[in-house]
Amino acid sequence: MPLMKRAAVEFIGTFWLVFGGCGSAVIAAAFPNVGIGLLGVSLAFGLTVLTMAYAIGHISGCHLNPAVSVGLAVAKRFPGSELPAYIGAQVAGGIAAAAVLYTIASGKAGFDLAGGFASNGFGAHSPGGYSLMACLTAEVVLTLMFLFIILGATDRRAHAGFAPLSIGLGLTLIHLIGIPVTNLSVNPARSTGPALFVGGWALEQLWLFWIAPIAGAALAGILYPAVAGEAEERAAAARA
Repeated sequence: MPLMKRAAVEFIGTFWLVFGGCGSAVIAAAFPNVGIGLLGVSLAFGLTVLTMAYAIGHISGCHLNPAVSVGLAVAKRFPGSELPAYIGAQVAGGIAAAAVLYTIASGKAGFDLAGGFASNGFGAHSPGGYSLMACLTAEVVLTLMFLFIILGATDRRAHAGFAPLSIGLGLTLIHLIGIPVTNLSVNPARSTGPALFVGGWALEQLWLFWIAPIAGAALAGILYPAVAGEAEERAAAARA
């Protein structure tokens, strides 16, 4: 499949992730009397990845996340030369989703971007008031574990048909852990879209939600092949 077509579906998939996940947080999380709450938002993020993994996984690999693309490249599952096209498409998809979400959410009386618009933050802008170091640690570790799940679920020795389920549920789990800490990013594209609309503090703190997820993903890209014997398995296959 040509790179531009794969990048196009990455745009669509990332749009769905940000629109579905952040949309559930902005529109439905605290809706009077029947709000979906933290559990519902966490599940919404997981469902966006689960549905898109089945829809476009066979086309682009369904990264939907610059950190995922970097982690896969470090693990030698994805060519580094294609990172700019994938990351550009993912960030553009996240921004487009935030624009559509803003158009919808601002149609309600009383809407105010001061509510955060599902942006990620630390310190005074952490939902639970967590420190910079706590937020940095959470984002690195949770992204590392998310990539470890992805690398394991998509290992050619694993049952491929179940990969979207484990990845979607893995994303749900890390949101359950991380939403109180940073509103959970683990995805620079997801963080960039809302931050552009909130501006101010959200843009000032955006650096963390690029650096920490990418660092965690890169660590997973090193760790998984080392402990899972993937490098040795590839070498054996090459000798056969």
